[in-house]
Amino acid sequence: MTKRVLIIGGTRNMGYYLSQRLADAGYDLTLLNRGITKDDLPSSIHRLHADRTDHKQMRRALLAKSFDVVIDFVMYRGDEAGTVIELFHDNIDHFIFLSTGQVYLVREGLPRPYREEDYEGRLMPAPKANSYAYEEWRYGVEKRDVEDQLAAAWSRMRFPCTVLRLPMVNSARDPYHRLFNYYLRLRDGGAILVPQTPNHLLNHVYAHDVVDIIMRLIETGQGKGRAYNIAQDERVSHADFLSLLAEIMGTEARSVIAKRSELVVGGFMPDCSPFSERWMSDLDNSRSKAELGVRYKPLPDYLTEIVSYFDTQPIAPPLTYRRRQAELNFAEQMSAEARA
Repeated sequence: MTKRVLIIGGTRNMGYYLSQRLADAGYDLTLLNRGITKDDLPSSIHRLHADRTDHKQMRRALLAKSFDVVIDFVMYRGDEAGTVIELFHDNIDHFIFLSTGQVYLVREGLPRPYREEDYEGRLMPAPKANSYAYEEWRYGVEKRDVEDQLAAAWSRMRFPCTVLRLPMVNSARDPYHRLFNYYLRLRDGGAILVPQTPNHLLNHVYAHDVVDIIMRLIETGQGKGRAYNIAQDERVSHADFLSLLAEIMGTEARSVIAKRSELVVGGFMPDCSPFSERWMSDLDNSRSKAELGVRYKPLPDYLTEIVSYFDTQPIAPPLTYRRRQAELNFAEQMSAEARA
């Protein structure tokens, strides 16, 4: 019997790739989203429209609908978790929730890389309201609220949920253009502005690896009641990442290091160096490999695939790239001061 699959989200990044895979494999697939983002997904996919933050809209959209598996890409708050638990607790075989490594970043005093066992413990106090740090902290705390409600539902009624905790996801379709920002700057040959701090090791994941793992869960039913860190094997410095990306592109990387405060005041962050943000998780992927048999595509291999896409597809530069000349002027000024 063909499995009936519902994706909440499904048209932008990882969800788009998963939708393609499921449609190509012959699954009975339905997407539920607001219907705002245009896509070229197969016409065989069923469509439901609702604002998932609105409990009544979700109930109306899903009334008398039944599914075997639900994958949720866009759940961010605890009240949304309450809705899906109520709607699906007795009529699905598997609920797969895309969470974030940021659930560890709001813990106090954790050493990197983070393990699933590090989840429990005291949280850091809230940063100053209306600040960038506060928004990032709130994102991690609210994702934890979702996870806590799903875990409680598993304990209470065996709600069949698997949680996947993701770091930065690299993809040719990243709507924030993070990797593409580096690509453009390396391609134009100018210097890349990099803040002095923080200097975290980069530990990301390839979007297609995430899709492969979700497909495995759909097909096998593994992982119910469990949470998994999903991340590439490599942990590399920012400088080594730039060198690798430049080598793949057949060019050279040249960085100019500056005070973060100066780059922020100049309006260059985060676009000049998107992977230098403070809120970057670093995940130990051992459990996913041991329990699910996951094997991750090597970083050089998947960067090569993404660069090939960038090389062959007409992609409009982000609006922020219009300030590239100001970046170059700032980099030249920094270099001149260093030579003086």
